[in-house]
Amino acid sequence: MQADVYVHIDDQGVYHFTDAPPNSDYKIFIRSQRTQKKLPSKYDRIIAEASERFDVSFPLLKAMVKVESDFDAQAISQKGALGLMQIMPANVFDFKISDPFDPYENVMAGAGYFKTLLERFEGHVPTALAAYNAGPGRVDRHRGIPPITETKDYISRVLRYRDIYGSNSK
Repeated sequence: MQADVYVHIDDQGVYHFTDAPPNSDYKIFIRSQRTQKKLPSKYDRIIAEASERFDVSFPLLKAMVKVESDFDAQAISQKGALGLMQIMPANVFDFKISDPFDPYENVMAGAGYFKTLLERFEGHVPTALAAYNAGPGRVDRHRGIPPITETKDYISRVLRYRDIYGSNSK
């Protein structure tokens, strides 16, 4: 049997997980694999090309797109990150992106950048993910994954989706 998992963080910062949320304070944390199979695969061709071009696993890149933008090519985060892989506006020029909302350009730039982070952090995926989320400078300053809840949650979510996509696809 499979079920969605919900999370609530109480006033003391304690995490509460359940598969049957008692109220609206609980938010979806991860959907069951049964539900995941229905997730959009609209960008799989682009993700597969980026995976091959940059030698980064397809399930990992797809998981990053899922967590970054939930497959919304027009996504804009509260911090201003843009598109499928949530490229920061300051990086649009550096990555030579003419349209950050173009799925192809965005995924290629994000995958290429992630590949440089993987190389910088000697192939250690969680550390490269931390750098993608919090910035490589913070990772360097902390000599590893920084103690930022958002970053730790990001890594956990990406790795969970990677495992799901790895068991459901390529």
